[in-house]
Amino acid sequence: MLTIIDYKAGNLTSVKLAFAALGVETRVTDDPAEIRAADRLVFPGVGAAASAMSNLRNAGLVDTLKAVTSSGTPFLGICLGMQILFDHTEEDGGTDTLGILPGQVRRFPDVPGCKIPHIGWNQVNDREEYYFVHSYYVEMNPFAEGTTEYAGVRFASLVRRGNILASQFHPEKSGRIGLKMLSDFLSWNP
Repeated sequence: MLTIIDYKAGNLTSVKLAFAALGVETRVTDDPAEIRAADRLVFPGVGAAASAMSNLRNAGLVDTLKAVTSSGTPFLGICLGMQILFDHTEEDGGTDTLGILPGQVRRFPDVPGCKIPHIGWNQVNDREEYYFVHSYYVEMNPFAEGTTEYAGVRFASLVRRGNILASQFHPEKSGRIGLKMLSDFLSWNP
């Protein structure tokens, strides 16, 4: 079953509804045993990194996430759920995150004419447009399969390593093209 990880930082309803539009039943849980037993996992996120990490620790999910991401289970991280897969973020004065993927998360610079947070449609790899809402971004890294530019910064907007796929954008809010990505994830066998 497709399992959505609930760590009190996710946009769970939108993600659940997007999969429902594809005819897919989901389970939303914070139970480590259910997460470890899942066929596929979605790790959504909206909010701040420090509180998200605190919620993960309190729910006993840090070791669970490290286990499932190394087990081969297809895993999709979304927005904050992408950022906290990396080592460290500048958010909240600096927060150590999961360290599942090596890399840093930085705050967008203040640039005239560019509002922070970055909200709205933007291109990935100078092609399709997806919906973004974020003030922090993952620096370019060897796992970047998609890149986007905002505030004079080119950043990793889609990463993949082994069984981990993660997007800075929100596929569940990106209309037809976002639903296509979610549909592709359902049949993805890394």
